[in-house]
Parts: sequence; C-alpha cells; structure tokens
Amino acid sequence: MNDLSSCDGIGLRGMFSAATRWLERSAQSINTLNVFPVPDGDTGTNMLLTMRAAMEEASRSTDGDAAAIAQALAKGSLMGARGNSGVILSQIFRGLASGLDGKNAFDGNDLAAALVQSSIYAYKGMSKPVEGTILTVIREAADAAMTKSASHDGDLLAIMEAVVDEARASVARTPSLLPVLRQAGVVDAGGQGLYVLLEGSLQYLRGDLEEGDITPVEPAASPFLTSVEDAQYGYCTEFLLRGRGLDIDAIREKLTNIGESVLVVGDESMIRAHLHTFDPGAALSYATFLGTLQQVKVENMDEQHRDFIVAQPQSIAPDISIVAVASGKGLAEAFYSIGATIVVPGGETMNPSVQELLQAVESAPSQKVIILPNNPNILLAASQVPVLTEKKVDVVPTKTIPQGIAALLAFNNELDLEANAAAMEKSLTTVHSGEVTTAVRSMDINGISVKKGQAIAFLDRKPVAAEASLSLAVLKLLSKISVEQDGLITIFYGANTDSSEVEQIAQAIQEKYPGQEIEIVSGGQPHYNYIISVE
Repeated sequence: MNDLSSCDGIGLRGMFSAATRWLERSAQSINTLNVFPVPDGDTGTNMLLTMRAAMEEASRSTDGDAAAIAQALAKGSLMGARGNSGVILSQIFRGLASGLDGKNAFDGNDLAAALVQSSIYAYKGMSKPVEGTILTVIREAADAAMTKSASHDGDLLAIMEAVVDEARASVARTPSLLPVLRQAGVVDAGGQGLYVLLEGSLQYLRGDLEEGDITPVEPAASPFLTSVEDAQYGYCTEFLLRGRGLDIDAIREKLTNIGESVLVVGDESMIRAHLHTFDPGAALSYATFLGTLQQVKVENMDEQHRDFIVAQPQSIAPDISIVAVASGKGLAEAFYSIGATIVVPGGETMNPSVQELLQAVESAPSQKVIILPNNPNILLAASQVPVLTEKKVDVVPTKTIPQGIAALLAFNNELDLEANAAAMEKSLTTVHSGEVTTAVRSMDINGISVKKGQAIAFLDRKPVAAEASLSLAVLKLLSKISVEQDGLITIFYGANTDSSEVEQIAQAIQEKYPGQEIEIVSGGQPHYNYIISVE
C-alpha cells in the first residue's frame, strides 16, 4: 500500500465528487432499506440530492484550500439538505469544516480529528439522538480513525481504510442497537448511505474511482414568486427502460445534457430514469433507441407550480404567514382553503430541501411565519430555517397531513406568533391520523404479519393492520379509534385510487358509523391510497 501523506482542497473535492458518484449507484438499494414495507423509502435519494447540492457549492469555490472547500461542502449540504438523513449529513460536513478550519491541506491525523468534530456536530443536531443510526456510524468511524492515527503517523490512506472498515462493521451492527431495524430485517439506511460515501472517498484516494464532472450550477430562482406566471420549470419526466447491455453511466451523462435533477438507477437490463427538462421528447427519443419504454410519465411543472404556489395573504392575519408542505393538488387546495399562504410541494418520497423551505419563508408577505412540515422526515429540515432568515419563524411539529390541517384550523387572527404556535401545537392531540397503502415486501412488524401486496394501515404513524383489500384495511384502521358519534371522518384519496372503491368505502363507513359526518376529498397524493383524519 502506498503512503498518501496529505490532501488539499482540490483533493477533498475530488474525494466527495467520487463519493457522490458511488452513492448514485446505490441510492435505489438504500431506498429499499425502509423500516416499514411501504413505497416511500427515500433515504438514498435524499442523501444523493444533498450531496449534489454540496458538490454544486464546492464547484463554485475558486479557493483550493481544504478549509475553503470544506466550508463550501458544509454550506451546500445544509441548503440542499432533504429529509432527516440529509440534514444529519449536512451536520457531518459542518463538523468536518470545523475540524479543517484554517488548513490549506490535511493529513490522516487532521482527518481523524475532523471526523470527531463531524460526530459531535451530528449528535448536537438531534434533540433526541438515537443509537443504531447514521449517528452511531459516524461516531464509531471517527473513533477508529483516531485509534489508527496514533500508530500510522498521519498516513491518510491507512486511516481512511480504517474509517471505511469500521463504518461497514458499524452499519452491520445497527440492527442489534435498534429493535425496529432488527424486526424489519434491515440495516439503518442513513448509516449505509454514509458508509457508501466513505467507501467512494477511499476508492478515489486509492485511484480506483475518478471524480465526477463538476459543473457549476447557478442557484435556481425561487419558485415562490409574486406572479406565478413568471415561473418556468419545464417537464418532470420519468420512465422505465428495458433493454440489453444498458450503460448506466452513458445514459446518465446523456440525460444530464438534456435536463437537470437527473437520477438514473438500475442495471444492464432495466433502468429507471428521472429528470427535469424543457424537452422531454429528446429524452424519450434517446431512450427508445436503447430499448423498450414503460411507465412513462411527463408532467408540466409550470402548471403544477401555478396550482401549488399561490399566495393568499388576505385569508390569514396580515402580519403572520403560514407555509405548509403537501403533495397532491387536492391536499394543496385543502390547505389553501383554510388559510395557508404558501404550499410547498412535497411529502412522502419528495422531501423539500432546506433551501426550498427557506425560499418559501422569504417569499411570504410578512415578517412572521409559521411552518407546518406535515411529515416527520421534513421536520428536521424545517427546523434549520429559523436561523437562516431575518424573519421570525416558528415550526409547529406536524407529522401528518391531518395534524397540519388541525393546526391550521386552530390558527387565530387575533393571537400573536408565539400564542398561535402554542395553540396550533396543542391542537395536534385532537386528531387521529391514518394512512393506507400497499405493502411492497413481506415482513412481521409490531405483531402484524404483512405479506407483499397486502393493504397495510397505519394509525398515528404506527402499523395496525394488514388486510387483503384497501377497503378492509380502512375499516380495520377506524376500528382501532374511539370514534365519537358527533365527530368528523375525512378521507383524502390518492392519485391512483379507483373512484368506485372510494364510494364503496365511504358507504361502508357510513353504515358502521351512522352518527359520523364523513367527508371525501380528492387529495391526489402519491403512494398512499388513503389519508384519513378522525376528529
């Protein structure tokens, strides 16, 4: 093994550029490491998009010092952070930047010390740190680096090898530390993502993996405009490509020349692709030469944003705006109708970044803003926003769409920001949240045996039933709740839900709960056939 004594900022950028390429290959498999057998695993995608934002910022730096590049990685990863895994990753980079502060270059000893700082920052970023997660992996990898540095005199390559070896072992141990992982039969997805990034960095140092192309990307104009007609976003284009000898890297490079936000995952026989482009025909025409297209979806994002992002300051107190996160046209309209100022598109598998949430806050027509994340995987990103703006921002910790609606209904024009935030948070206990979808794999969880293809129901984010049909799952879900006779059941049905099935479910609920008021709303949300609110 050749000694590698030190690395400057250009090398640091190369390490993580190569690591990002390496993560891209594994993003989809990391997504499958979902504790619940539902089609919303997104850790790999969130970490990949966070890394892309970090690399875009690093590519703009004209300073070759390690400290400058580390600071750029920290800034880019924070603004681009998506989901809890992305935010924790940004804290790891923040710690790395702290550890490399003032250094033109770094050796293995410097890296070991910086990784210790990464661990410290990552733990501090969580109000309730949980072991058996990415936090454990960065801590144990940093400890291994410090141990190795004591005997290898700053040998960067040797210390990085120790980091990767320990990260791999640490990920393998996560099920023994976190019962929910052991029960689901998976390792921690965030920890696996971090291991892949570290492994990619090591391969770069060994010369086995080259860095990817780093093209400076100008910050996108805020989609939250005073005049939504001014926005231009093109088309969200997705397809499944089947063929023989498909070259993922070549396809990814070609699609990158056609559009942006490119994701290409799969193997030589099947590839799933996603991109944003003003010319979807070019992408589809290229793909048809390579094989057979399936599951083609092209959506006009300009129209989506005109539907989603509409400021309505007249519907709330003149000095307080409300930013809510929701996925689906019907859900967005529901939030607007009861007083939301701005709805940020996002939710399951489409977590908005810190930058996107910040843009929404800055675009709001007041200096006081309340954010409703409406998803536990968006809450941590939302909590980063208050310190990034001069506006006064409160985050009400809504974890579901029903909680978000209950919070918004509790808003009072006559109260100030703090009193409203407190009242809205208190309202979260007045509503039960249910979700029903189809299981994507078989497993036993929370005493429930789930088979792939079954309908699975969640009550307040916990699995409570697995049934042969969606309608049976909905009824089983409601049976778990003490339904008041004068209460309200609201059912938001998803984009791919059969309307006749919705009517049958509504009738069955009415027959079982004749004293209940039942409201049926087209939510248009992806993945979850039904989101149910019981008040």
